[in-house]
Amino acid sequence: ASIHFEIEGDFEEKDNLVSSLKNIKTVNYVGLYHTFEEIWGKRVIIIGGGAQVAQVAMGAINEADRHNIRGDRISVDTIPLVGEDTIADAVNAVSRTHRSSILVLAGSLMGGRITKEVEQLKREDIPVISLNMAGSVPKVCDLVVTDPIQAGTFAVMHIADSAKFDINRVKGKKF
Repeated sequence: ASIHFEIEGDFEEKDNLVSSLKNIKTVNYVGLYHTFEEIWGKRVIIIGGGAQVAQVAMGAINEADRHNIRGDRISVDTIPLVGEDTIADAVNAVSRTHRSSILVLAGSLMGGRITKEVEQLKREDIPVISLNMAGSVPKVCDLVVTDPIQAGTFAVMHIADSAKFDINRVKGKKF
């Protein structure tokens, strides 16, 4: 079995903690590294149908490049999925996925259990952008965008420290 954990921030007892962990008989290795937040930064997650996910990713990656050059650290993760339960399970997992900063749902029809999971995710303060699609998901998202490339761009602009876009100023709008 393998366990990975991170401790962020400075603390005085770091050397003592490392020494104590190394003294545990079943521990094979203890290492000190930069945190994933420092290396990979904030995370855009894109879930949905393959072709639409690819287009959203193109917009997000192009925009992330602009902001990462200016010192931001933004990474883009995609997973093309089909089926209500499969997508709902993935949306449910976003809040437990390390560094998740925003979710983009890319598809042509999403509702039912997916909508309930989106509502829960929003209660956990993770914003959700949806492509304009059939079903109840667009009604509960923070922003609905017709152009998938623009949806990816908006997602990155919202989480980038070097951008001025604030999804809260356009919350509930459709573009």
